[in-house]
Order: sequence, then structure tokens, then C-alpha cells
Amino acid sequence: MKDMLVVVKLKEGTFEKFMGFMQSDAGMAERKKFVDVTKSVPAVAPDKRTFLAKLVVHNIDAMHAFLDGSNPVSKPIWDEVRDSYEIYELKKVS
Repeated sequence: MKDMLVVVKLKEGTFEKFMGFMQSDAGMAERKKFVDVTKSVPAVAPDKRTFLAKLVVHNIDAMHAFLDGSNPVSKPIWDEVRDSYEIYELKKVS
């Protein structure tokens, strides 16, 4: 398990569609393939164009497929709503 931070830049006016997919049965099923959804910590910028989430990832390859559009379930939504994304690995600092 790795702690990751994902930052997604959304196209203007697409936040509700994005969240609808992420909370749908299909979106949840795909996310469960790579992340412990009970430990996810999401946040959204006030303008609703930037979404970020701290994730506990158990399958990094599946996470990349979900985000880069190579996953056939997530590809249609990403093509419609996403401008860009970045992934960061988080490490605890003492």
C-alpha cells in the first residue's frame, strides 16, 4: 500500500459530471480495483476546476490505467471532463 496524491484539472463546467461518475456504481467498482475507497480523502478547489485526493493505493498499474484513459470504463468520462492530471507519491516526514 502506498499513499498517493492525485490532482486532476477539470474542464470548466464538468465537475458535476465527473463526481457523478466517481460516485456511480461503475466508478466505485473501478476505483476499488486500485484504492481503499474508505481511506480516500477528497477535496475540490472553490472554482470546481481542480479535484485532488489523498489515496491509499494497492494497485499502482490499475490506478494509472484508470487515470490515463487506457481503462475502457473511465476513458469516456476522462475524455469529456479532464484537462490534465498529476500523481504524487507521499512520504511521511518526521
